[in-house]
Amino acid sequence: MSKIMSKRYRGIVYIILSAFCFAFMNMFVRMAGGLPSVQKSFFRNFVAAVFAFAILLKDRVPFRCRRGNLVYLLLRAGFGTLGILCNFYAIDHLVLADASMLNKMSPFFAVLFSFLILKEKVTAPQALIVAGAFAGSMFVVKPTFSNMDLVPSVIGLIGGICAGAAYTMVRKLGENGERGPFIVFFFSMFSCMVTAPWLIFDFHPMTPGQLAALLMAGLSAAGGQFSITAAYTYAPAREISVYDYSQIIFAAFLGFVVFGQVPDMLSWLGYGIICTMAVVMFLYNTRQYHKERELEP
Repeated sequence: MSKIMSKRYRGIVYIILSAFCFAFMNMFVRMAGGLPSVQKSFFRNFVAAVFAFAILLKDRVPFRCRRGNLVYLLLRAGFGTLGILCNFYAIDHLVLADASMLNKMSPFFAVLFSFLILKEKVTAPQALIVAGAFAGSMFVVKPTFSNMDLVPSVIGLIGGICAGAAYTMVRKLGENGERGPFIVFFFSMFSCMVTAPWLIFDFHPMTPGQLAALLMAGLSAAGGQFSITAAYTYAPAREISVYDYSQIIFAAFLGFVVFGQVPDMLSWLGYGIICTMAVVMFLYNTRQYHKERELEP
């Protein structure tokens, strides 16, 4: 097995693991009840920061970034924080599977931002597939004035766009040799510092059950964050992003079992279109990869 393929398979394993962890994170965020999204975000990132800090100490990794990476770390942290706040708001106001699917538009936007920012090649078929996935997301958003969930749906989609930009920065940082635990630590601390003022001036008292749910959300998020960081460090978004959609299966199952949620038919149609586009993207990229390998001397 070539070194390139070995990295790709590692990326696949890590991205499925991250999908599993993030599905549980969404479930615990919903279970925390009517707390503000900012407060939920703080606890989610605080737990991740503690884990990343411990790993950095254990591995004796310096608490500083490599030369030239600070801008990408700030962009990753800024987009990531906004993406989390939007995602948590959507989780609190939508069916769990709908919120997860809108957030899972991030791999398509990661491909788009990889072209715009990293100058990675994007072909016409890939661009059409991204456009098809965006069209599918409209069945989940349902952009009509009669849709009471329109605002949280749009906010959820914005969260997916921001997450795509954040993961593009992770890819760039991985190419620049930045360590995964430091990327997670920097992002988590940045997010905690940004949300801390709101937490101080508008803190909502929590029951023991809500605190436990947020701590579990933080643990799940830490697992998902380390896994997604490793995944995009090992392989480009265009090669592994399709496997990120396993989160929808996990989210739909948890939403039904724990909250009794059943998405409507338009949402299922949107899921089908988006997942189909994801599979088409994967098959196209796999075909392109084999073509490139055949042309190598």
